[in-house]
Amino acid sequence: MMKIVLRIAREECRSLLRNHVAVLGTLLLTVLMLIASLNAWEHQRNSAAEIARYQTQSNHEFESQPDRHPHRMAHYGHFLFRPLNALAAFDPGISAYTGNTLFLEAHRQNSANFGDVRQSSLLLRFGQLTPAFVLQVLAPLLLVFVGFSGIARERESGTLRLLLTQGVSSQQLVLGKLAALSAFTGLILLPAVLMLGVLALTRESAWGMSLVLIAGYAVWLLLWSLMVVFISSLCQRSRDALLGLLAIWVVAIILLPRWVPDLANAAISLPTRFENEITIQKEYLALGDSHNPNDPKFAEFRDQVLKQYGVSRIEDLPVNFKGLVGMEGERKASALFNRYAKKAFDLQTAQNGFVDDFAWLSPLFALKRLSMSAAGTDLQNFRSFLEQGEQYRYNLVQGLNKLQTEKLSYVDDTTKGKENRIDRSNWQTFPEFSFKPSSSWSTLKTALPALGTLVLWVMLLGALTLLQSLRLARAIK
Repeated sequence: MMKIVLRIAREECRSLLRNHVAVLGTLLLTVLMLIASLNAWEHQRNSAAEIARYQTQSNHEFESQPDRHPHRMAHYGHFLFRPLNALAAFDPGISAYTGNTLFLEAHRQNSANFGDVRQSSLLLRFGQLTPAFVLQVLAPLLLVFVGFSGIARERESGTLRLLLTQGVSSQQLVLGKLAALSAFTGLILLPAVLMLGVLALTRESAWGMSLVLIAGYAVWLLLWSLMVVFISSLCQRSRDALLGLLAIWVVAIILLPRWVPDLANAAISLPTRFENEITIQKEYLALGDSHNPNDPKFAEFRDQVLKQYGVSRIEDLPVNFKGLVGMEGERKASALFNRYAKKAFDLQTAQNGFVDDFAWLSPLFALKRLSMSAAGTDLQNFRSFLEQGEQYRYNLVQGLNKLQTEKLSYVDDTTKGKENRIDRSNWQTFPEFSFKPSSSWSTLKTALPALGTLVLWVMLLGALTLLQSLRLARAIK
C-alpha cells in the first residue's frame, strides 16, 4: 500500500514541478519570507539597540540630577523602555500598537506610548510584512492555487476511474495527493524554520518557544493541505474546487479576523481613555491632597501616627510628617490606579476570550493566539510589562518619600521660602529597572490550548477527508 501511495506522491510532485504557478509561487513566497525576515531582523536589532541606549541615558540623567528636594525628584520622573523579545521579529503581535515607552511620575499611572503605528504610515494598520503574516495569510493562498486541482483534475480527465479500476484504492490516491502537498508545505515552512533558528541563537531561552512556533505553523499548513485535498475531492471540476477554496480563504483569513474583533468590542465595550481619566481623577481628588499635611482627609492618619510615636504634636515626631502623608497618599492613589488598570485589562482579556471562542469558525484565531504567546508579543506580556513598571514606579516614589521623611525635618519642610535639599548621591541608591518576561512554562500553558485547537481541526479535516475518499470510490462505481 505504501509503495502505491509513494508512487502517487512522486508523480504529483513531478506534476507540481511542471506547474509554473507552483514553482513561481514558491519562489515568490520564499523571496517574500526572506525580505520579511531580513526586514524584521533589522528592525529588531535597531529597536533593541535604541531601547538599550535610551534606557541607559534615562538612568544616567536620573542619577545625575543635582541636589534637590526628594519630592521634586518624584515629579521629575523617570522613563522605562520595554525590552523586545528575541522572537518578536518573527511575530510582532500587538507590540506595534501598544507602545514601548513608559513615563513614571508621582501621583499618576501612565500607559505606554510611542507605538510604531503612531509613528509610521497608515499602511502599517493594515498589516505588516512579517514572517508570521506570510505564513498566516499568503502560504494558505499558495496552497490553494497549487493543490486545488489535485483530485478534481483526475475526475475531470477521466483518469480517476482508470486508476480505481487498476487496483489503486481511493484512500491511496488521497493519501498520495496529501503526501505530495505536505512535502510542498515543508518547502514553504523551511525559511521560517531557519529564521527561528537564527533568532533562537541570539537568546538561549528562545529555543523552546521557537519549537512551539515551528510546531504550530507546521500544523497550520498541514490543516490547509487537508482542506485543499478535501475540497478538491468534493468537486466535480477544478474550477469549482478553486472557487470554493478561495471563498473559504477569504472568509477564514480576511473577513472573520476583522469582523470578530469588532463584534467583541460591541459585546464587551471598553471605556475610552478620557472617560477613564475623568473617573480616576474624581476619585483621586476625593482621597485628599497629599501635599498638604493639614488636609482633613488625612486627619485620621495623623492621629494614628501621633499615637504610634506617643507624642501630641506633629512637630515632636522624630520623622517628617509631610513625608509620611506623601507615602500614605501614594499608597491610596496606587491602589486606585491598580484597581482601574486591572478592570481595563480584565475587560480586554474577556474580549480576547470572546475572539478565541471563534476558533471553531476560523483556526487562524488559534494560530494567532499561539504565535503571539510564544513570541512574547501578546496582551499578557504587555500587561506584565506595565504591572512591573508600575511596581517599580511605586517603589521609586515611595523611596523618595521615605528620603523626605527621614532626611528632612517637618519644620524646615513647611517653612515658606526655605529650600530643602538632600545630596545627589541619594538618587544613585535606587536600583535600575529589569523587566522579567514570562517563564517558558507559563507561556507554554497559554500556547498549548491554541495548539490543541489546531490539532483538533487537523483531526476533523483528516476524518472528513478519509470519509470522502470512501465516498469517492462509491461515486465512481
